[in-house]
Amino acid sequence: MKYVIFLGDGMADDKQEELGGKTIIEAADKPCMDRIAKEGVCGLLDTVPEGMKPDSTVANLSVLGYDPRSSLEGRGVLEAAAIGVELAPTDLAARMNTIHIADGKIITHSAGNISTEESRQLVLALKEELEPKFPGIIFHSGVSYRHVLQITRPASKCVELTPPHDNPDKPLEPLMPRATAPEGEETATLLRDLIRASWPVLEKHPVNIARAKRGEQTANSIWPWSIGKRPSMKTFEELYGVKGAVVCAVDLIRGIGKIAGMQTPRVEGVTGLWNTNFEGKADAVIEALKTNDLVYVHVEAPDEAGHDGDMQLKIRTITDLDHRLLKRVMDNAPEQTRFAVLCDHPTPVKLRTHVHRPVPFAIMGPGIVPDFVLDYGEASCAKGRWPNLQGADFIRLLLGIEQ
Repeated sequence: MKYVIFLGDGMADDKQEELGGKTIIEAADKPCMDRIAKEGVCGLLDTVPEGMKPDSTVANLSVLGYDPRSSLEGRGVLEAAAIGVELAPTDLAARMNTIHIADGKIITHSAGNISTEESRQLVLALKEELEPKFPGIIFHSGVSYRHVLQITRPASKCVELTPPHDNPDKPLEPLMPRATAPEGEETATLLRDLIRASWPVLEKHPVNIARAKRGEQTANSIWPWSIGKRPSMKTFEELYGVKGAVVCAVDLIRGIGKIAGMQTPRVEGVTGLWNTNFEGKADAVIEALKTNDLVYVHVEAPDEAGHDGDMQLKIRTITDLDHRLLKRVMDNAPEQTRFAVLCDHPTPVKLRTHVHRPVPFAIMGPGIVPDFVLDYGEASCAKGRWPNLQGADFIRLLLGIEQ
């Protein structure tokens, strides 16, 4: 048996008056998702344990059958693993965004979805100018606005670091790093100093000067968040007896895959945005199925459209995901394959941030007895056979492991 999980990050949303009371998933043209729902079993999955925030790290770990309460150490360490950064046991790593600030506020978490090449040049400038001034600090460039800050000097995790995507148009100063215990004071001060030290470096950089001339948002500040040390996790195969692969664009998901012992093939032309290489990802899934039992294919684009508050773009990303990725995989996968579709958390376009709410899922394939759901969506899946699954229940259901 083979298994494919299609995950559209942040797909779920609220009912929209502009769409006649439909949600964005319901309004999208998605025949493959609807087929999985109609020919399979449906339900709702709570991906976020009580007391945790609806972060993509938490939710994707849950979907893959891990307990984030015991395996989560922050997305910084996962993204470090994805780009090949070797962390010593005492090192800390944080996710570091290049963001756009103006008038004392965080405007966007992504600096207008700055390109990987532009952002790479900015991080190189930060390395050259700030690493000599801050010993024990190392900047690593990633994809688009997503980077890694490595701390090799003595430092503490006892700091509160606010995710920038949760705070669009919010005042900057109250969100600055702060200590949550006395031992975190030095680290919080270090991170605040780093943020402020990045401003003159980024402001004068030719990349930002050119972006400003084109009327684009500049990446005029760094923003570290989600700090931690390398976690100790069992591999996916050790947990479930299944050899797996992860196909994705973003380093967070690639890092989860690497630490879980899964293959993480690189796909040319993936961006994490609406213009990603859907066909290339589909082909990578088909290729990965030749040597793996399960492939987890993650698409970031709906989440980014949600953070941007762009309803029509979010509809388009879901439609493209269905027509250009799901169909290609489903047409070419082995006959004995189970397919699942779901998201990790909602990212409502009106809120532009993640919310904690159970997400719709559907599973079809050999051995799956259909329920009476006819299409994939929030309301329809709530009427399915499994309306109250929690965390690892999903992967166990997909793999046929007794609940």
